[in-house]
Amino acid sequence: MLQNSTSIQFVFINTSKICTFGLYYFMMRYRLFLIVFFFLATSCQFIETKKISTETFYEEEIKSINWKDVDQYPAFKDCEKFTEKNIQKTCFESTLTSHLYNSISSKNIIARHRLQDTITLKFSISKTGELRVTKIEIDSLLEVDFPMLKQYILQSIDSLPTVAPAYKRGIPVNTTFILPIVFQTQ
Repeated sequence: MLQNSTSIQFVFINTSKICTFGLYYFMMRYRLFLIVFFFLATSCQFIETKKISTETFYEEEIKSINWKDVDQYPAFKDCEKFTEKNIQKTCFESTLTSHLYNSISSKNIIARHRLQDTITLKFSISKTGELRVTKIEIDSLLEVDFPMLKQYILQSIDSLPTVAPAYKRGIPVNTTFILPIVFQTQ
């Protein structure tokens, strides 16, 4: 008699494909890691950097500075409270001109006839704040009528209160000014 026989089937799972996929995944990650590592290790070579010497940097910086302008104008004590450059300049000039006017007016100069002329006062202020007159240009007719005028101007400048020097990038600098003074008799 024949009996029903059950057959046993063996199912073989192809593990070589699973192993191949795992190995492939591992190799891709390894290659990616190597590529990233190589790029990071050599990336500085691909970026061009320009190295300049300190002398070159200094020369370029000096060329870029506008030496005809200052960051902070010279200031008398009353003008030091202002921080805006235009206001500092106005305060400096008005303090100087009012001092000159008051000083010369106190001399009681008497004119023989009506005059209106401009005196040009050239002066410099050193790094230490020393104010020094470099030139006074007076018309010859005005000088004949008022021979002591130059001396009065010099005395007036000498009697000015102390002045703080001008600053450029936080460093005191020498400055030169030309101040026109209108001389008018009444």
